[in-house]
Amino acid sequence: MHLKNKFDVGKFTILAEMQPPKGVNVSTMVNNALRAQNRVDAFLVPEMGNAVMRMSSLGGAMILQQKGLETIMQVNCRDRNRIALQADLLAAYGSGILNVMGVSGEDPGLGDHHQTKAVNDIDLMTLFKAISALQTGKDLAGNELSGAPSFLVGATVKARATGDELEKGLSRMAEKTAAGVDFFIAPPVFDIGAMAPFLEKVDLKKNRIIPTVMLLKSVGMARYLDRHLNVTISQDLIKRLMRAPDKAVESLSIAAKTISALEAAGFAGVLISAMGWEDKLEKLLDMV
Repeated sequence: MHLKNKFDVGKFTILAEMQPPKGVNVSTMVNNALRAQNRVDAFLVPEMGNAVMRMSSLGGAMILQQKGLETIMQVNCRDRNRIALQADLLAAYGSGILNVMGVSGEDPGLGDHHQTKAVNDIDLMTLFKAISALQTGKDLAGNELSGAPSFLVGATVKARATGDELEKGLSRMAEKTAAGVDFFIAPPVFDIGAMAPFLEKVDLKKNRIIPTVMLLKSVGMARYLDRHLNVTISQDLIKRLMRAPDKAVESLSIAAKTISALEAAGFAGVLISAMGWEDKLEKLLDMV
């Protein structure tokens, strides 16, 4: 059953981020995905996150698809013009990739090729319009296609915003929905209460919201996320991680309980961001 069908029948979906390699050795990516394949509904393949050069999302997703795994290909406005973006989308669908996610992309100055100039030929909303146009059988220039793709389309949503930022985010979310977006990935969450203002405004039965569950690899990482990246992590949780004799096992336990809480709260699913611990995905999902 494809991801769209699982959403349609109300199945709580498990997505997992699977980074392509910085190189051509795909064995680690493939083996980690295969080990978790019976517990994960689809693997999200990022497109050079943090502007670090890696194998493309298209390439990584195609390799996993060839192994019989369902994927979500990330599509990034930063690195390609409108012709190349549309070409990649057609190549993806022709290779069996049915799910895509549009992102703007981080500033290249944050990555490992500091002299890179961002392309940004089109913005994110125009990218969604391009995907919608392709699905009607035409490209952005109005030219007819020989066969049209049919994608399940994802985007991001700022589910922890408050005040004016929340209102702007909700307006943006409505625009994305109108442009054909089917599901929304929310930032990492460790406390559902941090999303309370968002949840007061959004009906989870009508909107497919998928929070990210990030594995905390250390106490230092937890503190950094809480202090600098606006990811609410309670002091009780940090102390719990500090006291744990095996911090990896405790991190998995925290993630497992978070996943269960998000399912109970009525979210459409979760995206697991393993942060280099992709080999622990199977163990984590055993614990849920």
